[in-house]
Amino acid sequence: MAGLGTPELLIILVVVLLVFGVGRVSKLGSELGKGVSSFRKGLREGQNELNKEGQENDEAGDSK
Repeated sequence: MAGLGTPELLIILVVVLLVFGVGRVSKLGSELGKGVSSFRKGLREGQNELNKEGQENDEAGDSK
């Protein structure tokens, strides 16, 4: 991970907390989690659409 060890990551975390504050970092983490969740849901829905279209194409090909 780019040569970053535990001490370096802890120092970065402390600096981020000092600059932004606990409340803002917490809110940012929450929003980031919601965004990732929404992105994954979209990927799943897109994959389901592709699978559904593939099955419809297979069924249409079998009936010929």
